[in-house]
Amino acid sequence: MTTETIDLKSELISDFRRREQAMNGEAGTPFHQIRQQALERFETLGFPTPRNEEWKYSNVRNLVSHNYNFSAKHQVSSETIGNISIPNLTGNVLYFVNGQYEAGLSSIVSPAEQISILSLREALEKQPELIQMYFNQLTDNQNEAFTALNTAFAGNGVFIHIPKGKVVEEPVVLYFINDARIEDIGAQPRNLFIINENAQVTLTETFLTLGEAQTFTNAVTEIYVAEHAHVQYYKVQNASDNAYHVGTTQVRMADNSHFYAATVSLNGGFIRNNLNIAIDGEHCDAHMYGLYFPDGRQHIDNHTVADHRKPNSESNELYKGVLRGKSTGVFNGKIFVQEDAQKTNAFQSCKNVVLSPEATMNTKPQLEIFADDVKCSHGTTTGQLDDEALFYLRSRGISKDEAMNLLMFAFCEDVITQIKIEPIREYLEGIITQKLA
Repeated sequence: MTTETIDLKSELISDFRRREQAMNGEAGTPFHQIRQQALERFETLGFPTPRNEEWKYSNVRNLVSHNYNFSAKHQVSSETIGNISIPNLTGNVLYFVNGQYEAGLSSIVSPAEQISILSLREALEKQPELIQMYFNQLTDNQNEAFTALNTAFAGNGVFIHIPKGKVVEEPVVLYFINDARIEDIGAQPRNLFIINENAQVTLTETFLTLGEAQTFTNAVTEIYVAEHAHVQYYKVQNASDNAYHVGTTQVRMADNSHFYAATVSLNGGFIRNNLNIAIDGEHCDAHMYGLYFPDGRQHIDNHTVADHRKPNSESNELYKGVLRGKSTGVFNGKIFVQEDAQKTNAFQSCKNVVLSPEATMNTKPQLEIFADDVKCSHGTTTGQLDDEALFYLRSRGISKDEAMNLLMFAFCEDVITQIKIEPIREYLEGIITQKLA
């Protein structure tokens, strides 16, 4: 028996060169030049190791020891899709399976004058000016290897453009599903959302898997929030124990804009979420909520950045985790208050309950202030269940297991209640109830 050593980096670079040779004219476009530069940067950076401070607690060794099929075909029926989708969640619903947009399974219900929804490939043909103006402007390919890798292979994903003053009443729901019933699957969705002045929209990204083979998702989303725009953004992860996910969401906010994010990680073998918000305008408010439930040997890592660049804005952040089994969790939250960002209010909190002696939580709140007239706070707590509260409930005739579940659900509730879409909130409550049972 022989053991083959996989060099995923070399495999991906070779794949890029093969695709490049097969291009017919596209290789000379400005868009592809961006991809070439990103590939060269990835080639230099390579995959991060724990020696990289930003990846100190998240070792991707197992992730990169597999070779994934990034072009796998699939035969997923609408019935199968329906069985794993969030019940009763309607609106503009788009499905991506193994990274490929599935128009036949998707439904766009909002009128075209309210919102333009295209695949990234379509947008390259129909909206080249917007792509040139906005694509890859927020991402950090110089220092982030996974982002550079995603940029190099950019082509699959969603382009959303909302004109000035338009209020999109129906939510946009994006499902990214890896069909791993036969083989190891890889996907690198790249999304670009442009929300113009005075526009409003609710966006949801949901990541799921079919089957138990290994999967690797490397997702990057850029979100531009213009003046007086309102954006609600939800990210839900309920993948298999063999699913590896690295996701980066880059946001830039303009004057008087509002951005609200909730990230809920229900299941997945290895999850790394990067949520970076540049508050690049005055009188903005940014809210970040997170909830995660690693169990078994799962690993969930949340990195957040609130970068205050202009005065008179506010950011508020609350992340909560429940850890069981031999799982590990990471929270690394950074608040930057730049020199010009006077009158900033910035608050950050991370709270965790560890239910197993073998589970581990690593937290690293960071606050860097370069202005002198600000109100900022940050802090984290990690501990066990409240013994007094548990004793009180048991003294009322409630069993230990039921009392623990009640306390844990109450612990999660102040994040769950921030979910404004009822079907998503009910879906989360159902799964969380099962997890706590």
